[in-house]
Amino acid sequence: MLLKRWLVGLPLKTAQAVHERLSKRLALAVFSSDALSSVAYATEEILLVLVLAGTTAISASIPVSLAIIGLLAILTMSYRQIIFEYPNGGGAYIVAKSNLGDWAGLTAAAALMIDYVLTVAVSVAAGIAALTSAVPSLFAHREALCLLAIILVVMVNLRGVRESGKIFATPTYVFIGSILLMLLVGLAQFVLGQSPGTLAQPAATPAAVEGLTVFLLLRAFSSGCTALTGVEVISNGVSAFKPPEPKNAAITMIGMAVILGTLFIGISLLAYQYGVLPREDETVVSQIARQVFGGGFFYYLIQASTMMILILAANSSFAGFPRLASLLAKDSYMPHQMQIMGDRLVFSNGIVILGLFSCLLIVLFNGDTHALIPLYAVGVFLSFTFSQAGMVKRWLVKGGPGWRQKLIVNGIGAVATGIATIIIASTKFLHGAWIVIALLPLIIMWFRAIHAHYVAVHEQVALTRDHRPPPPRRNTVIIPISGVNRAVVRAVDYARGRAGDIRAVMVNVDKEETALTQIKWAQWGCGVPLILLHSPYRSVMRSLLEYIEDLLDKDPDGWVTVVIPEILPAKWWQNILHNQRALMLKAALLFKERVILTDVPFHLER
Repeated sequence: MLLKRWLVGLPLKTAQAVHERLSKRLALAVFSSDALSSVAYATEEILLVLVLAGTTAISASIPVSLAIIGLLAILTMSYRQIIFEYPNGGGAYIVAKSNLGDWAGLTAAAALMIDYVLTVAVSVAAGIAALTSAVPSLFAHREALCLLAIILVVMVNLRGVRESGKIFATPTYVFIGSILLMLLVGLAQFVLGQSPGTLAQPAATPAAVEGLTVFLLLRAFSSGCTALTGVEVISNGVSAFKPPEPKNAAITMIGMAVILGTLFIGISLLAYQYGVLPREDETVVSQIARQVFGGGFFYYLIQASTMMILILAANSSFAGFPRLASLLAKDSYMPHQMQIMGDRLVFSNGIVILGLFSCLLIVLFNGDTHALIPLYAVGVFLSFTFSQAGMVKRWLVKGGPGWRQKLIVNGIGAVATGIATIIIASTKFLHGAWIVIALLPLIIMWFRAIHAHYVAVHEQVALTRDHRPPPPRRNTVIIPISGVNRAVVRAVDYARGRAGDIRAVMVNVDKEETALTQIKWAQWGCGVPLILLHSPYRSVMRSLLEYIEDLLDKDPDGWVTVVIPEILPAKWWQNILHNQRALMLKAALLFKERVILTDVPFHLER
C-alpha cells in the first residue's frame, strides 16, 4: 500500500474532479502528443516506399506529403464540428452508434481500440529508435528499453490526468521548439548554401526494384498517413477541458493541426533538399539534425526531445483508450469494471490493460518500428470514416442552422477518409494489415458476447410486478469442525447469533480424536449439538459434501449456511504450514444452489 501511494499518489476525492480539468496548454500535451510525434517517422515511412523506385523517386515525397496535409485540414474541420455537436465527447464510437446504429459503433470502437494499442507500441518503439540512433550501443537492448518506457508511462498516467499533463508538457514543447529550430536553421543553411554537417550515405546507392507507379505512390501515401493518427483524440476528451469545454477543445484542435502540418512538411522538405535516404541504424530525423547541426548540443537535444515525445506520445492512447473502454462498459459491451475510476480519478483498469497489451506487441515484434507500422493507421482511418459518415446522417436527419455547409464538410471528410482507408488496407494488406482486418470481427463478436451476458444477467435478476417477497425459509446452520479450539468457539459464538437450526459436524476418521473432541464439545459447545459423520475411506470432504447434499434434498426450499472457522497466520508464507481444508471446502460449495458460505477468521498474532 505504501509503495502504491509513493508511485501513484494519495487518493483524490470525487469533488476534486473539477479541479483536474485541463487548460489548452496542458491539453495539447496530453491529447496531441501522438499526432505531433508521428512527424518523427511519417516522412521516413514515405521514403522507405519511394526508394524502391530508386533515388530519383524521392522527389515524389513532397506531393505525397502535401496530399496528407490536405487530408489533415479536412479532418481538422470535420472534427471541429463534432466537438461542438458532442460537447461531452464525440469519439467515433459515440457518433457512429448514435447515428448509424450499434454495429457501426462497435466497428468503430474495435478499430480504435486496436489503433490505441498500436499507437503505444509504435510510439515507444520509434522513441527507442531515436535513442539508439544517438547511442548505437543500446540497439541490442531496444526491446527491454521499450518495455521499461511503457511501464513508466503507465505509472505516470495512473497519477491522474492533470499531473500527467504537467509532466508531459515540457518534453512536448521542447520537441516542438527544437524541431522548429532545426527547420529554420536547415532552410536558412540550404538557401545560403551552408551546412556544417556531413551526411553519411549508405555504402551503396539503393537500386530501383520497382517502377514509380500509381500503386507505389498510393503505398507511400498510406505509409505517410501515420502522421494523422491521434488527431481524433481531442474530440474524445472534450469533457476533460476547462470551461467553456467545446471552445477550448476546438482551439486546441486547430493549434495541433497547424503545428503538425508545419513540422511534417518541414521535415519532408529538408529530407528532400539534403537527399536523406532511409537507413536501418539511423532515423531520418537524426540524419537531418546531424546535417543541420553537425553533432553537438543541438543534435543531441533533437534526439533527446524526439525520444521523449515519441515515448510520451503513448499518452494520447492512455487518455483515449480508458475513456472509450468506460463508454463501452457503460453500454455493457465491456466488463463493467472498466467504467470505475481509480484513486486518482482516472480509469485505472483501462490504463493497466492498455499497458499489458502494448508490452505484448513489443515482445511479439521485437520492438521494431518498421514491423509494427504496416498494422498501423488501418483502424484509425476506419474510425475516421464511420464518425464522418455518422455526422453526414446526423445533418440530414437533424438539420439546424448552417446544416448544408456542415454536411459538405463532413461529407468531404467521409469520402476522403473512406478512400484513404481503402488505400491503406489494400496497399498494406500483405504487409500486416490483414492482422488488423482479421481482428476486427473477433473483437466485435467479443463485445456482443459480453453484451449478451449482461442482458441475460439483467433478465434473470430483474424484479417485475409479478415478483413478491418470498416467505421465510428454514435455515440449517452447520459448523464443520475437526477439533475444539478458540477458532471453533469463535465460529460457534457467531453462529448462535443467526436464526435457524444450528449444529456442528465432525467427520469421524480417528476414534480416539473423536472421543476427545466429544468431551471438549460438551464443555465448550454452548449447547450446539455435534453430529458425527462416519467415513470408511477417511474422506473428510466427501462426507461433508454428501451430508450437505442430503440436507438440501430433504428440504428443497430451505437454506444451508456453512459457517467455516478459519485460522489466518500473521505472515502469508505460514499458510503452507496449515491444512487448507477451509479453502477446499469453500471452493467446493461456492457454486452450489441454496448454500451460503460464511467465513469466521481467527487471526493469529505475530
